[in-house]
Amino acid sequence: MATVKEYNVEEKLVSVMRLQKFDSKLDEIQILKGELPIEVRDLEDEIEGLNHRQAHIEDEVKGIQDFVAAKKAAIKEAEALAKKYEKQQDNVKNSREFEAISKEIEMQNLEIKLAEKHIKDANEEIKEKSRSLEVAKKAVSDKELNLKHKKGELEKIIGETEKEEKAFEKQSQDAREKVDPRLLAAYEKIRKNYRNGLAVVTVMRDSCGGCFNAIPPQRQAEIRQRKKIIVCEHCGRILVDNDLEATVSI
Repeated sequence: MATVKEYNVEEKLVSVMRLQKFDSKLDEIQILKGELPIEVRDLEDEIEGLNHRQAHIEDEVKGIQDFVAAKKAAIKEAEALAKKYEKQQDNVKNSREFEAISKEIEMQNLEIKLAEKHIKDANEEIKEKSRSLEVAKKAVSDKELNLKHKKGELEKIIGETEKEEKAFEKQSQDAREKVDPRLLAAYEKIRKNYRNGLAVVTVMRDSCGGCFNAIPPQRQAEIRQRKKIIVCEHCGRILVDNDLEATVSI
């Protein structure tokens, strides 16, 4: 039956220190990219939203234009009816008939005036929508230009670092497999707690290399002995001595 190798404390510290170094290299590449990936995604989302808004305004303008066309057709119809009634007035037999036809003519003229008012109001609305459309188009144009610039920057960085990043990702994954599972879990948890991703740090000038709080001499001596895993009592980071850190190359 195969036996699982038990790592001593020093070996555990070396393995997690090596993992930290690979992950720190990956973090450096992410810092080079900065906020560019987020900015690119945000710009793409904004442009999509503006395009939807633009399409919505265009649909509204088309609807108003159809409304204007319908009102213009109604005016023509009312004008034709008014002319028809005017001709009928020439052949009326009594005043009652004349008044009835006059009312119809008046009604058609009112329909014409109302339609003309609707057309005027609709044309004003079209002008307002057109201004909004121009603003939306300008916003899309500006953001597309900005997006092109940001994408260019990001693609340049990716092009320069892609090979290196893939290599470090592979090395980080390989290093993970060699770290004690419980220690790895602690390492991952600590990394998530800090923006700089440092879970393993050295003692620098008698202080924690992560939070810079002082470490007592007795504690420093225990760290150098490498007989147990020691974490900073202030920030919880795993502490190693400088000599061990120096022996871990990547």
